[in-house]
Amino acid sequence: MPKTPVSWPANVNKEQPIVLFDGVCNLCNGLVQFLIRRDGQARLRLASLQSTSGQALLTWCGQPLEDFDTMVFIESGRAFFKSTAILRILRYFPWPWPMLSIALVIPTWLRDWFYDRVALNRYVLFGRRETCMMPTPELKKRFLD
Repeated sequence: MPKTPVSWPANVNKEQPIVLFDGVCNLCNGLVQFLIRRDGQARLRLASLQSTSGQALLTWCGQPLEDFDTMVFIESGRAFFKSTAILRILRYFPWPWPMLSIALVIPTWLRDWFYDRVALNRYVLFGRRETCMMPTPELKKRFLD
C-alpha cells in the first residue's frame, strides 16, 4: 500500500532553506554556530530535530521522530540527509566554502559511511547538553521555533 504523503507544516515558510539538527548534541550546536557566523545574509533557517517545527518537518520527509542521528537540509521542497545535507549547506557560505561541495561527486554510500561513524559516536566524542540551545534575541529570528 503506498504511503500517504504528509502535507508541509502550515507554520513553516516553504521558500526558505531549513537546517534541522540535533539540539542536544554539542557537535551539532557547534556546527550551527559555525553556520550562523558564515551565513551573513541569514538565508538559512534553523530548527532542532526535537522542536515542534523539527518534528513536523521530520514527519513531512518521512523520517523517524526519535532518531536524531541525521542532519536534514530542506531546500526547494526537497529533503537532503547526512553528508549530502552538509555539502549542500556549504553552498550558502562565502568563498571558499562552496568549493567543498565538489565532494558531492563521491558516492553517497562512502560519504555517509564516514558521516555515520561520527554521528554514532558524537555524544562520546563531543558531549551532550541536557536541553536544546536557546538562541539569543538577535538570533531568534533565524530559528523556526
